[in-house]
Amino acid sequence: MRRIFVWFTGFLLFNLVLGLFVVFSGVQTTSAHWSSASRAPLGVAPDPLLERQAIIQVYSARAFSWRGYFGVHSWISIKEPEAAHFTTYEVTGWRVRYGGKAVSSSSRAPDSRWFGSAPRLLAELHGDEAEAAIPRLLKTIRSYQYDDRYTVWPGPNSNTFIAHLGRVVPELRLDLPPTAVGKDFLQGGFWDKAPSGTGYQLSVLGLFGLLVAWEEGVELNLFGLTYGIDVKDFSLKLPMVGRVEFPSTST
Repeated sequence: MRRIFVWFTGFLLFNLVLGLFVVFSGVQTTSAHWSSASRAPLGVAPDPLLERQAIIQVYSARAFSWRGYFGVHSWISIKEPEAAHFTTYEVTGWRVRYGGKAVSSSSRAPDSRWFGSAPRLLAELHGDEAEAAIPRLLKTIRSYQYDDRYTVWPGPNSNTFIAHLGRVVPELRLDLPPTAVGKDFLQGGFWDKAPSGTGYQLSVLGLFGLLVAWEEGVELNLFGLTYGIDVKDFSLKLPMVGRVEFPSTST
């Protein structure tokens, strides 16, 4: 019993240190009111009026306010062939809170800021590959199991939704960041493919689990927090901090 207590205390102290590091390391979150926080695009997504082929893009950005110190919000944007705009699909908690559905769609730009936080492109498909994947994505979006539920931790939330879509379209090879809390909350049971489709994971209600995949590497989920090693990209994965990359030794 004493050993368990010591281990658990050490675990809490380690995460406290990580949290303090994130708070004082310049991680960008916004303290502005949500109504005045920037939603402006970064200008890195393709212009749909110029790019006529099908496009799928997945982004994530630090969550709004204090939640941004712990995790990210993620979304997917889809442009069908010849469409004049992207359609962005995402899950938000406030909609469920007021009796609506968790999944929303809008024409907001794929690379628009998430209430002040700059997004990062995680995965994309173009052309014939994207066009073939779009019907599967739309069917999965319509049948999302947790469209009437939302829980910040451990899920289901926006990252649960995007991880599920990644499993449906393994061509994306989606490697969600370790800060995507909720990505391990599985839609069907305790065992499923990894979001990248390049391996498998075991998860108990998004709280405890193990993931082994070529794209993600090895990830251990403890209390909804991700710790891992990505051998392919030579990086360490930590909760709150995110991905810590090591310099390549190759010449």
